[in-house]
Amino acid sequence: MIDNQQNPFDHDVVVVGGGPAGSTAATLLAQYGHKVLLLESGRHPRFHIGESMLPFSEPVVERLGIDWSAGNLSKSGAVFIDEATEQRMYFPLAINRKTYQIERAPFDQMLFENAGKHGVDTHQDEKVLDVACQPAGVDVVSDKGQYCCRYLIDATGRSALMGRKDKAIKRIENLGKFAVYTHFENIQAGEEADELFRSGNIYVPVVDIGWIWIIPLAGRRLSVGLVVQKERPKDCDAEELLRRYLAASPLLSRLITGAAQFAPVRVEADFSYTNQSRYGVRYACCGDAAGFLDPVFSSGVFLAFTSAARVADRVHFGLSDGREADPELHTEDDDQYLLGFNTMRLFVERFYQSNIVHNLFFEADRDPDLKAQIAQLLAGDLWVDDNKLQQSLLAGRRSVS
Repeated sequence: MIDNQQNPFDHDVVVVGGGPAGSTAATLLAQYGHKVLLLESGRHPRFHIGESMLPFSEPVVERLGIDWSAGNLSKSGAVFIDEATEQRMYFPLAINRKTYQIERAPFDQMLFENAGKHGVDTHQDEKVLDVACQPAGVDVVSDKGQYCCRYLIDATGRSALMGRKDKAIKRIENLGKFAVYTHFENIQAGEEADELFRSGNIYVPVVDIGWIWIIPLAGRRLSVGLVVQKERPKDCDAEELLRRYLAASPLLSRLITGAAQFAPVRVEADFSYTNQSRYGVRYACCGDAAGFLDPVFSSGVFLAFTSAARVADRVHFGLSDGREADPELHTEDDDQYLLGFNTMRLFVERFYQSNIVHNLFFEADRDPDLKAQIAQLLAGDLWVDDNKLQQSLLAGRRSVS
């Protein structure tokens, strides 16, 4: 345990952003015994997209001491579909580890409240206005107070507090451009729908303009969205575009017949980017504040969990050794972060640029080793040295730094 009695600062660490990344980093640092303040600009529960979890998030979830199965649908795998050719391929994901399709509002709230249970000082409805990270300490100014701490963790999601402050956000242009989505409830009984909810699989139909997600949620509800990679047709807005593609899908038409739309149609833009200032003097970024990718392989919360845990562990060592002002504190860990981020980035890039679904996924049954390698990446098992597909992705093209 850390002795905070001699600490001249208000807190050891201030974490800005109370989503999965921020709540994870704050909880783990509090478990180490540090005095942590977690500032969230909004209030839980709040809506958020990104409901399909990856199995290799489980080690971090176990460290947090939460039960992510409660009220959520167990997820077996992912099914990629081309309705035009009637091709489909199933990849089992939950082989060695479990995972779930979750509703983000209560899930994020549980993570935030769990931080409080571990001793984190949690504030909601408090927006950070400015930060100054200096060799002697960090000053944080919010709309409700001022704080001085030894370290700052930026978990502000796509607001990317430090990245935008440093003008270090670099867009990744060749992935998805925007997503448009909604939710349905009261999905009627039927063989196809019953199988979807029994398996908990995510369905990914590929379409000419991008791809569709179909995520089953507890209570026979569906999250349905369209990610657009090409230019949107000029004769319709995003909501009409979604309705066109839902109506054009025989699978979705069957699934939502008799169902009720229970959420507004929402649009998310400014998709993929990397933050080229992920760490520096007395600060580090994690989750979407470090970088964000097209969600086709459901990497968002997974990268939030894993990057937050890595940052928290390194900050703990830095604080314990008195090295927290070292601007290179996270250099070694950042290489590991980039290995995961770049693997997913290049995987998504191949999804769009080389028609990987048709050329690789739908052919995977012919090669059990290849199918296992694809499933390994889709499950989030990225920090290995024996996945030939991953090695090929990383060798084929240089990535972000």
